[in-house]
Amino acid sequence: MENAIIIVVLVIILGLAGLYVYKAKKSGKKCIGCPANGSCSSQKKGGCSCGCDSETK
Repeated sequence: MENAIIIVVLVIILGLAGLYVYKAKKSGKKCIGCPANGSCSSQKKGGCSCGCDSETK
């Protein structure tokens, strides 16, 4: 019974994370979870540690 509860909680967490990624991509965000809030292109080259400035669409 304990294992079933743990599995259900993990499925819910993973499902919510997947939903967050889906909604963020659908709204047009190119770098989900970027610490610079997606403004990497305005920084000098190599200023963003997440790599948003090097992505191409």
